[in-house]
Amino acid sequence: MTHPTDLTRHARSLPQAGLSRRGLIGAAASGVALALLPAGASAQEAAPALPAAGSPFSDATVPDLARAYGNRPFAALATDDVPESLKSLSREQYEAIRIRPNDLIWGGEPHGFALEPLLRGFYYTDRVALFLVEDGVVRPVSYDPARYDSGGAALPEAAKGTGTTPGFSGIRIRAKVGEAHQDFAIFQGACFFRLAGLDQIFGVNGRALMLRPADARGEEFPRWRALFIERPKAPGAPLVIHGLIDSESLAAAFRLELTPGETANAAIQATLVTRKQIDHLGLGGMQAPFLFGPHDRRGADDARAAVYAASGLQIRNGGGEAIWRPVRNPETLQISSFVDTGPKGFGLIQRDRAFETFQDDAHPWERTPSLWVEPGEATGVEGLWGEGAVTLIEIPSDAEINENVIAYWRPKAPVPAGTEIRLGYRQAWGREPEIGPIARVSGTRSGRGGADPRRLFMVDFTGDILFTPEGKAVPLETVLIAGPGKLVEGATRWYVRPDRRTVRVAFELDPAGAKACELRLALKTEGRQITETWLYRWTP
Repeated sequence: MTHPTDLTRHARSLPQAGLSRRGLIGAAASGVALALLPAGASAQEAAPALPAAGSPFSDATVPDLARAYGNRPFAALATDDVPESLKSLSREQYEAIRIRPNDLIWGGEPHGFALEPLLRGFYYTDRVALFLVEDGVVRPVSYDPARYDSGGAALPEAAKGTGTTPGFSGIRIRAKVGEAHQDFAIFQGACFFRLAGLDQIFGVNGRALMLRPADARGEEFPRWRALFIERPKAPGAPLVIHGLIDSESLAAAFRLELTPGETANAAIQATLVTRKQIDHLGLGGMQAPFLFGPHDRRGADDARAAVYAASGLQIRNGGGEAIWRPVRNPETLQISSFVDTGPKGFGLIQRDRAFETFQDDAHPWERTPSLWVEPGEATGVEGLWGEGAVTLIEIPSDAEINENVIAYWRPKAPVPAGTEIRLGYRQAWGREPEIGPIARVSGTRSGRGGADPRRLFMVDFTGDILFTPEGKAVPLETVLIAGPGKLVEGATRWYVRPDRRTVRVAFELDPAGAKACELRLALKTEGRQITETWLYRWTP
């Protein structure tokens, strides 16, 4: 469940002037195809060949490849052929390997994007074939160690006569966002990818597909096999990436249209071709680290005030209800299902934007993006975005590198084998989405109550709707439910802070011996709910 590399933490600023792709493009596609064969695989077992250099490319190319892959048995790629000099690198040594500024692909071109192929090594053993699409034709990206500043690591040469190279594990993308260039996206590891908005750093990780996460049968990890990046034709045009994914149960083609900005946007179209019946599919998946925070400091002997890239799960369900569920680092694995029909959106959200919340000088958690997903159309299986559940998995963690909070949409109906599915959705990476004219949950705190084993909770709601034009609180009704466990009678209090446009509700929970208690809180006025619904699962 861990995606261990945060390449922004130690990244160096790369100048943009005078950059070129100098020789990174080329190499015969036959050499690329040979490199993709798994060790010991016969020609009959091999996956279909990827396009040769100079082949025409269209939006149908990668879906056609996915069909060709999905209609034959799965052939795993070798992962044990990474040169020892790269495989044995520490995290710091691997992150020190950067392409030289003058060798960034498309660096300095008017469209504002620049590409850095990422080598295999350290944790990243999957081989991902990289292709550029320029003027409607395919151009494979070739390996040349001279293009990299190795940071002292020994980069292997390409094997003479065979064309065999260490290969790539993914790609980093820089983009002009506003008036400056910054790291904009990374595609690397299984089928992970990350984007960042204006002046943000990488945080939450997107997952193109998820199969059986936290399932007793074991999780299956679909993996990028090839990435085709279209060269933008003009400044301001989006960057289009086509990804080929393969896995034991399915093959897939993803088309991602990426647009930088204060919030980075991704419009995604996918074609899935199933080899097996899939009864636990995750769509719009994402994951982020949560080590400790104001409402959960279990075992945290740390000088920092908080450590997390997402403070909660936000949902706008099919009925229009706005839900906020703070996430936790629990003592034991926790799985929560928010059953719904036709969800309007969901995401892991970073609401805390002040340095004072975290007090971390080395890693600015307050600058990590929120990730919000809005479902689109789907064909091939009825109800793919219909009946199902937004699923939240919280995994015990003792290190901030672990992305231990996972969210995704799980359709209720299984997907039969031999089925082709087409679906779409949109992602927004940046500030949290608007929730409408209601008050949002702006804080959750918890600690020891008035007596053991009681727990004290303080939940803040912030919004103009809570107050009259004169600054007084509107008449409020509290909807507060606990089960199992019970609320301590007489312990509920309200604190009104007009200067902050905030109402705090404080209450105590008596678990009464329960191993888990579900809490629900909202505020109403004149019978109408005017806040998000706050949900929480307490565990010892």
